[in-house]
Amino acid sequence: MNHSDAVPSYLDPETLSRVARLDLVARLVVEGFITGLHRSPYHGFSVEFSEHRAYMPGDPLRDLDWKAYAKSDRLYVKQYEEETNLKAYILCDVSGSMDFCAGAPMSKYRYATCLSAALAYLMLRQRDAVGLMLFRDAVESYVPPRSVQSHLQTLLKEIDRVQPERDTHMAPAFHDLAERIGRRGLIVVLSDLLDDPQEVLRGLRHFRHRGHEVVVFHLLDPRELDLQFDRETRFFDLEQTDQVITTQPLQVRREYGKMMEEIVETYRRDCAEAHIDYALIDTLTPFDQALSRYLAQRKKMR
Repeated sequence: MNHSDAVPSYLDPETLSRVARLDLVARLVVEGFITGLHRSPYHGFSVEFSEHRAYMPGDPLRDLDWKAYAKSDRLYVKQYEEETNLKAYILCDVSGSMDFCAGAPMSKYRYATCLSAALAYLMLRQRDAVGLMLFRDAVESYVPPRSVQSHLQTLLKEIDRVQPERDTHMAPAFHDLAERIGRRGLIVVLSDLLDDPQEVLRGLRHFRHRGHEVVVFHLLDPRELDLQFDRETRFFDLEQTDQVITTQPLQVRREYGKMMEEIVETYRRDCAEAHIDYALIDTLTPFDQALSRYLAQRKKMR
């Protein structure tokens, strides 16, 4: 039995490519596959209201619910559900190259947004605080992390607002965020990493230097990995729209394959040396595999 037979169809990009709403994608992926999730092992700030109980001598007066007292003439204390003190930041590449789609039913950008939505849904379900940074040649937008469930719609609206365009230059955005956030957290990067690898790696190491855990999802279209085009093909630079190359892929496939292998190996090796969790994922990969990668890294932080 192959993997595609072992998982429900709604974890497959082919099926999800026909689902327009990101909130529905997130729910299908997470609730359809991740079952029996336990409450986050992290304990910290109590923010989300849970229920009342009768006041008992010694309870902090600040927790008294005076509105409930006005209605019932009885003293009640507000109780809260403990939520995680983990802060997670989803960093999504919105540069022009992410718009590429050739060997899969959805573009790299659509795959990244679906995965971002599912990760945000899952993290909020675990009571993690989730933030979002969209970047291309600089920070495009930043949403600070929050842990309330309603924050999901804020994140998804921001993702829906942006379309991939312009150049990739991710290192400045990484350095910017690394200096902006203080307390140890989890950084999740979703990108095709089509930039100077050494500059990218310096930015990723900056997060590690600041004590953050880092997960990198290296998203590539299958044709970017194998260049399996059967005829003369015109390639348009999605970041420099005036550049067009026409070639016979068969003539350059071997050299191209070697170059891509070297790039991937550089990221894999250097991320491992920096204790960064790296995953190469082509856009035909069922989404549960990416979620499992996140959960594995999450377990390391316990």
